[in-house]
Amino acid sequence: MSDLIVIGFDAPEEADRVLLKLHSLKKEYLIDLEDAVVVVRDAEGKVHLKQSINLPTVGAASGLLSGSLWGGLVGLLFLNPLAGFAIGGAIGAGAGALSGSLADYGIDDDFIKSLGSTIPNNSSALFILVRKVQPEKVLAELAGLRGRVLKTSLSPEQEQKLQAALSDAQTPSPQAGTF
Repeated sequence: MSDLIVIGFDAPEEADRVLLKLHSLKKEYLIDLEDAVVVVRDAEGKVHLKQSINLPTVGAASGLLSGSLWGGLVGLLFLNPLAGFAIGGAIGAGAGALSGSLADYGIDDDFIKSLGSTIPNNSSALFILVRKVQPEKVLAELAGLRGRVLKTSLSPEQEQKLQAALSDAQTPSPQAGTF
C-alpha cells in the first residue's frame, strides 16, 4: 500500500528542488514513487499544478503503438499495410491522448487543488505517493530542507521522524573548512 506525504515549503521553487532530489534517490533504488505533484501558489494566489506523469503524452504513445499494430493488421486484409499502419497510428495516438487527458492517476487532482489553495502565497508544496522507501537513508538525504509536513498517511511516529528530519538545521562545525 502506498503512503501519501504532503510537504509545504516557503519558497515557490523549493518543492521542485526536493522532487529532483527524490528522483535521484529513485535512481539509487532508495525510494519508489508512484506519483508526485508540485503545487505552486503564486503572488496573486493562483494555484499551479506540475504533474510528474504527463498522461496525455503516455496515452498518445501507447495509442500510437497499438493503433499502428491494429492498423497494419487491418491493412494486410486490404493489401495495403503501410496505409493501415499510418492511419491506425494517427487514430490511436489521438484516441490515446484524449483518454490520457481525461484520466486521473495517483493522487486525486481535486484533493491536490483543495489543499494547494490553503498554502500561503509565494510558496509551494510537494505531494508524493510512495510505494516503498528506505526510511533512514532517505531521511538523511532530506535533512535540513526546512519543510513542514502538511498531511500524511504515515503513522504518528514516522510523521514525527519526517518532520524532525525536515526541520533539522544543519549547522557547519567550527572546524569545517580548516586544515
